[in-house]
Amino acid sequence: MKNKVIAILMGCTMLSTISVFAEPAKSAKQAKDVTQFRQAILKLVKSNVGALGAMTKGSIPFDIKTMQTNSLRLGQLSLMLEDYFKTDTSSFDIETEALDKIWENQADFHDKISALTVAASNLNKVATEGDTSQFKPAIGKVFRSCKGCHDDYKKD
Repeated sequence: MKNKVIAILMGCTMLSTISVFAEPAKSAKQAKDVTQFRQAILKLVKSNVGALGAMTKGSIPFDIKTMQTNSLRLGQLSLMLEDYFKTDTSSFDIETEALDKIWENQADFHDKISALTVAASNLNKVATEGDTSQFKPAIGKVFRSCKGCHDDYKKD
């Protein structure tokens, strides 16, 4: 079952890179709504990486079940980000920490989201296999994928 989930996530990741153009929001209400949905998804991403960071720092012990659960969630959330960033909200005055250059370089932005999908899938595999020597590196890949996007597409 886990291998099927990983295969589905990888397939979706590859398909998501095909579409690289966002459709402009049709109204201020649509722009506001889609931005709120994005922000909600990103808060869920943050809540799921929090425990992973604590494990990496040694604040809490490594927990395979948490790694499995959170990595599956992160993979699913990354696919949702793909969906909700298909609407370009840059022509509306919406409060957001996202930079407008997301809309100027959609292919790169989607590649960065795909990196999170792949890193989450890898973390799930490592946790499922129970290879303790790979816990930190796999969690590190998740954090690097987040940082890669933040560095280029999030306001300081």
